[in-house]
Amino acid sequence: MASRQGDRLPTPAARPPGRFEGLRRHRRWLCALAVVALLAQMAVAMVTAAVQQTPTIDEPVYVGTAETYVREHTLRFNPEHPPLGKLIIASGLVFAHPHLDAHFTGDQTALGRRLLYESGNDPWRVMLWARLPVIVLTLLFGLVVFAFARELVGAVGGLMSLALYAFSPDVIAHGSLATLDVPAAGFLLTSVWLVWRARRQRPLLHLALAGVALGAAAATKMSTLPAVPVLLLLAFHSFWSFSSPSSPSISSSFSPLSSFSSFSSFWHARRSPGPALRAQARLVVLGVAVAAGTALVALAVIWATYLVVDPQLRWATPANVPAVHGLRGLAIDWLPAPRPYRDGMRIQFGFENATWSGFLFGRLYHGSLWYYLPAALLVKTPIGMLVLWLIGLAVLVAVPRLRPAAPYVLLPPAVLLAVAMTGSRDLGVRYALFVPVFLAVAAAGVLALRHRWAHFGAAALVLFVGVSSLRAFPYYLPYSNEAFGGPSKTHLRLHDSNVDWGQDLGRLADRLAERYPSERVWLVYKGSGVPSSYGIEAADPRKAPPSEVHGLLAVSDSAVAKADGRLASLLDGATPVDEVGYSITIYRRR
Repeated sequence: MASRQGDRLPTPAARPPGRFEGLRRHRRWLCALAVVALLAQMAVAMVTAAVQQTPTIDEPVYVGTAETYVREHTLRFNPEHPPLGKLIIASGLVFAHPHLDAHFTGDQTALGRRLLYESGNDPWRVMLWARLPVIVLTLLFGLVVFAFARELVGAVGGLMSLALYAFSPDVIAHGSLATLDVPAAGFLLTSVWLVWRARRQRPLLHLALAGVALGAAAATKMSTLPAVPVLLLLAFHSFWSFSSPSSPSISSSFSPLSSFSSFSSFWHARRSPGPALRAQARLVVLGVAVAAGTALVALAVIWATYLVVDPQLRWATPANVPAVHGLRGLAIDWLPAPRPYRDGMRIQFGFENATWSGFLFGRLYHGSLWYYLPAALLVKTPIGMLVLWLIGLAVLVAVPRLRPAAPYVLLPPAVLLAVAMTGSRDLGVRYALFVPVFLAVAAAGVLALRHRWAHFGAAALVLFVGVSSLRAFPYYLPYSNEAFGGPSKTHLRLHDSNVDWGQDLGRLADRLAERYPSERVWLVYKGSGVPSSYGIEAADPRKAPPSEVHGLLAVSDSAVAKADGRLASLLDGATPVDEVGYSITIYRRR
């Protein structure tokens, strides 16, 4: 007893006053101030990017579809993605009041072009209002990152995780766009955090809310569906951990999902029924029921998103929806989701059956590479962030008091990454955007190390991440870390949404007007924007005889990466003279 008393920390009254006593008294306010500062700089970065960037390739489709949701309550556009993300975008469009022809009959690509460029709307204003709800949602998910990490290692760890999230170039880049990747990843993280909280308090409430967040993720992007079984298993685990009197706490020794081992060992140890056996069996039944209830809540959210758009759920399967056979077809047929959702899954599987071209480290190829996403993440993640991720992962598994969190933080992104690596579309790290979101929480585990050098090292690495991110401002989409030459070199190693997604058409217009007025311009643009709407009068050099192509040749870097035939021969005789936004190169051809 004496030794325990000797080990106790002095009470606040007994602690001698020090120069940091005032800071301790106000630590909550200081923590709140730090959270506000981190989110404020993130907001400035995202709003600046949103104001300066023209529509990326996918955005006009989402924006046009969102407007038809509000005006016509129709599901016929963009069925390959569920409605929730576009409903979020629509909440901003309400303030833009864009004009759109009633009952437009073209396809979804033409719909987006009609809304932005052919209906008398200001495309800059419409896109800003469409992007603002995603920006707000991205900032709110930052609070989830902070809360999750704080529950694991304290407020300082929460701030560290929030800093990694707030400085992540990929999160900033895609959080400033009217797209679906950040909302899907954020809803999934929120669901995992709520399932984690169910271990310790109000399991039914937290698991019900987790079902809402899980349903929101699945109602935003179907690519989150592989994480659903993992979340349901974790929901069972959390309910078991809360309800079983012998369940380990966060400070006890634990290996991932080892609470199930206590149940397994019980069955091996006791062959005859008894009160304890009946109690365990009842707990299993309740756990399964609670996990099933979480799944039902998620399904209800999916149904609700479709019914919000069209309460009558009028839907006719389009003729171009591919047939899906085998186990995938059975899974789709048996899924108790709305028919447009299931047809959207068929379209997605159709995309996966197609052959796409990719570009990695200067190599143009057809098909997909299983290591594409890890390699792209290696290029596009700040070096300090990569180091903190690796250390945090090791600490989560190695430190006993953090091991209970390992399956929650690591399993969902691991499963999603494994599935994404088998996909056919090597088009960008946005397909793995859940990695920086989840691993920002995992990195906080570094602060569980008791060594002072670990804390100083973590602070230095976070500072390095911040400097690297701020140096990229406001060109976050083409970011790559210093080891790969920074944003100006990204186009040499990656393409598409990693660097050139059509976002710099407006910047190109400004550059041409500022530096090259009255010169003849030829343009090869990869994007959904309409050049003439931004004051660019240019012709496609691929449609003219090479002998007539003289003057300025502006080419999207993704087109440069894939150049062949006539474009390749034109570039061979051209000299690069300028670069716009690290995504468009201007050549001079004499």
